[in-house]
Amino acid sequence: MRSGDGKTRDLVSTIEGSGWDFSMSRHPYHAHEAPLGPRYTVYNRRHMACRFDATSTTDGYWKLRRSVGVLHTGEFPLEFRGPDAERLLDRLFTKDISKLRPRRCGYGIACYHDGGLIVDGVLLRLATDRFWYAQADGDFYSWARAHAVGMDVEIFDPHVYVSQVQGPESLRVLAAVSEDGMPDPFNYFGVATVSIGGQPVVITRTGYTNELGWEFYTEPSHDADAIWGAITAAGEPFGLEMIGLDAMHIRRIEAGILNAGSDFDHTMTPFDAGLARFVDMDKAEFIGKTALETAPTQVRLTGLLADAEPVIGGAVTADGHHIGRVTAGAISPFLQRGVGITRLDAVGMPEGTPVMIECVDDLHAPGELATLPLYDKDAAIPRGKLVDIP
Repeated sequence: MRSGDGKTRDLVSTIEGSGWDFSMSRHPYHAHEAPLGPRYTVYNRRHMACRFDATSTTDGYWKLRRSVGVLHTGEFPLEFRGPDAERLLDRLFTKDISKLRPRRCGYGIACYHDGGLIVDGVLLRLATDRFWYAQADGDFYSWARAHAVGMDVEIFDPHVYVSQVQGPESLRVLAAVSEDGMPDPFNYFGVATVSIGGQPVVITRTGYTNELGWEFYTEPSHDADAIWGAITAAGEPFGLEMIGLDAMHIRRIEAGILNAGSDFDHTMTPFDAGLARFVDMDKAEFIGKTALETAPTQVRLTGLLADAEPVIGGAVTADGHHIGRVTAGAISPFLQRGVGITRLDAVGMPEGTPVMIECVDDLHAPGELATLPLYDKDAAIPRGKLVDIP
């Protein structure tokens, strides 16, 4: 059972006193969020702000679309280091890791032996024998350890925290804060190290929004206050503010970026989830390959456009017949419509199919199936090739 019913939800707030919070951890920028009234979700046992009392979700959304916003995330980097790091990761992930060059990153998904999805995330290759996997919420550490038996590889938590700087002004903020100047090259899914607040900081040209953006990785050796002070000072002329996950949630639905554990889970294959382009069936071996060789390849996830906000878990029907369930929903300020993602019971329903959608406030609203992403089909925005600001 979820913590919400479509009308209310349970989030974490800071209260006085000590007690039972042993399984949760705050990120290094918690004190800077506190004055804004953060409301946290727990993600990988880390706090991640869904919203702030000081600003609205809609305002946060427009920060992403028109200027620049920052989210301190709950993503959980694992480090893989040693002579067999590549060999292990190539077995765990569906992509051919040997093709990932140092100082580049890639989207990585892992499967169980039956082809069901475990988790997704961004894999950074920091050196020939050193990787960080910034994973979404999910169980992966023990799975990786179990399959590393007999290999010369270390797998451990480097206690690194990931923050996202996203929006059309984000690279201008980077240029202003980097004491070495802009890294060159720093293309989409690139990895670089720049000096921020007098410290070397790993950054990537990635994000959860499909807006222009970058992420920075705060390590235990860093003076996080100095890093944040430098970023806020550099970002002030561009309107930089902290925003919550709820604002990014709207944008990621529009962009067709999936959430592990809700949009897809272990009952779905990469093909069901529309992730076939991240599966290299021609490589020699990976966990789940045998099952995927005979698995159906049609996509079961698709987008929704609606006249109200689709409720998570709500029914989607066509001609009075149940055809799927809503896995994500929101109101898009840009499209001025309800948007969502649905997991279909069966394949073959084309874009534009009229449907009725269960929505918030016990509404049932008309809508239609829509191919993801809902706009910017070629991902020109995050590549810097489309700079129109709505």
